Amino acid sequence: MDNQPAPDGVDPNIPNVARMYDYYLGGKDNFAADRESAERILRLFPDTRDSARENRAFLARAVRHLVEAGVDQIVDLGSGLPTQGNTHEIAPEAKVVYVDYDPVVCAHGRALLADGPQVTILQADVRQTGDLLDALAEHVDFKRPVAFLMLCLLHFLPDDQAYPVVAGLGEASAPGSHLVISHAIDTTPDTTPEALAVYKQATAALNLRTEEQIAHFFDGYEMVEPGLVYPKDWRPQEQPLFGERSTSVGLAGVGRKA
Repeated sequence: MDNQPAPDGVDPNIPNVARMYDYYLGGKDNFAADRESAERILRLFPDTRDSARENRAFLARAVRHLVEAGVDQIVDLGSGLPTQGNTHEIAPEAKVVYVDYDPVVCAHGRALLADGPQVTILQADVRQTGDLLDALAEHVDFKRPVAFLMLCLLHFLPDDQAYPVVAGLGEASAPGSHLVISHAIDTTPDTTPEALAVYKQATAALNLRTEEQIAHFFDGYEMVEPGLVYPKDWRPQEQPLFGERSTSVGLAGVGRKA
């Protein structure tokens, strides 16, 4: 993207967490500042690229489960830049709404995916939950089950925003709705301060949580087996991406509202 002018309102010199994630996945929709910050994280956590791939693989398996469970409305919150294995490609018969507050993400989404009867790109901020629900109501029938995907999103929100957001979405959804989360966890305290410093200079600071704190997001939901686990361990396929070795720096789970 370096040879292309940045969209209005976008500072290419400030690292963007969505574009950093795109870089981890091998994408090209990023600027030099994004790559520099991502490389700093990779020096601290060499498995970050593999962890990002594990996370995408978890998304695919979780969405297939949603389809099998009969959910045909999926809201992908903090969806990030389009890449391989997008939600609507895994669930082509479902109504999929991609939500992100980043204008670059939304512009790329509209250019690459195109709005249609089954796919919508919505620019909105999950922290403004009331406004988000009002916008979603034009595309989602909240009287029927809906699935909220929040992959690698909540660890970019502090407690006083993250927990109310999840609670608000749960209150607005019907029984049979699902919550899908992946979230970073602090497992390497020696390098954590430096990693936090990198993200403090980006568009969103990183908020690591314990397993118990992550599990708290699923209050009001019944955990789908196998519960809150490493992404690779959530209903793994016969051939895991990285064998028995887990490269993940986080946990993942799916809950169903009774």
